[in-house]
Amino acid sequence: MGHIFEGVGVALATPFTHNEVDFDALRRHVKYLLDNDAKSIVVNGTTAENPTLTDEEKNQILEVVVNVVDGRVPVIAGTGTNNTKKSIQASVRAREIGADAIMLITPYYNKTNQRGLIAHFTTIADAVKLPVVLYNVPSRTNMTIDAETVETLSENEYIVALKDATNDFDYLEDLKQRLNLDTFALYSGNDDNVVDYFDKGGHGVISVVANVIPNAFQSLYDEKQQGKNIQSQFKSIQTLLDALAVDVNPIPIKALTAVEGFGNYEVRLPLVTLEDNDRQILEQAYEQFKAGGNA
Repeated sequence: MGHIFEGVGVALATPFTHNEVDFDALRRHVKYLLDNDAKSIVVNGTTAENPTLTDEEKNQILEVVVNVVDGRVPVIAGTGTNNTKKSIQASVRAREIGADAIMLITPYYNKTNQRGLIAHFTTIADAVKLPVVLYNVPSRTNMTIDAETVETLSENEYIVALKDATNDFDYLEDLKQRLNLDTFALYSGNDDNVVDYFDKGGHGVISVVANVIPNAFQSLYDEKQQGKNIQSQFKSIQTLLDALAVDVNPIPIKALTAVEGFGNYEVRLPLVTLEDNDRQILEQAYEQFKAGGNA
C-alpha cells in the first residue's frame, strides 16, 4: 500500500451560520480547496471542532465532502476518540459513507500506556479495514506514541501513516530509522515547521492555514521535491502563521475562512471568537499576504 497522499492535506474547518453547520459554505470551501491544489481533505478533526459536532452532523459533513470531492483527492475522516468501541462505530460509518482513510487520535483523559495504544489502534484498524493515519498530538492529549510503538503498529497492513504534531525532530529521526518510508507516510501536524519537516524527508503536512492558502502551501512541497530552497518562499507564510498564533486553533483560522465567505465567523463553545482588535490585526496580516501575490 502506497502513501495516501503527498503534499498538503487540509485539516478542514467546519463553517457555521447561526450555530448550524452551513452546508452551502462547506461545498464552496471544498470546491475552492480542490481548485487550488489541495492533495487531501481531512474531515472532522481538531480544526473541525469535532467534539462539538453531533454524530449526525459529522456524518452529514463527511457525506457532503465525499460527494463534492468525487474521487479527485483522498478524503480522510477523523474518527478517533478515547472509546475504542465508539471509534470503530464511527470509522465503519465513515467507510460506508465513502471515506478513503481514517485518522485516529491517541486516547485522551482516560489515556492508556503504549501496550494499550497498540491494542486500541490495531483493534480499530482490523475492524474497519481502511488505511489509518495515526495522530500524535501530545499538546492536546498529554501522551505520545513512542517511535517503537509506531514501528510495531506499522506492521499492521492498514496502519500506513502518522500525523506528527510533536514538533520534535529527534522523534522524526527515530521514526525514519525504524519505518519503511516507501509504504509508511510521515505528515507534519505543525504548519510552522514544514520547511524543516520537508527537508528531513517528511511526505507532507496536514495543515490548518491551507484552509485559505492551499496553493501557496502546496507549492512549498512541490518546490522542495524539485530540490529548491524554500526558506525564502516560506517567510511571508511565516508572518501569516505568526498572526494566526494569536489564539488556539481553530479560533483564528475561522476568522480567515469567514473572510473568504465560508460561513460566518462563528465557533462553538467552549471556544469563543477573537477580540475585535485581534481579529482586525489578523485580517490585515492576511490581506497583506494576499496583496503580496502569495495566495
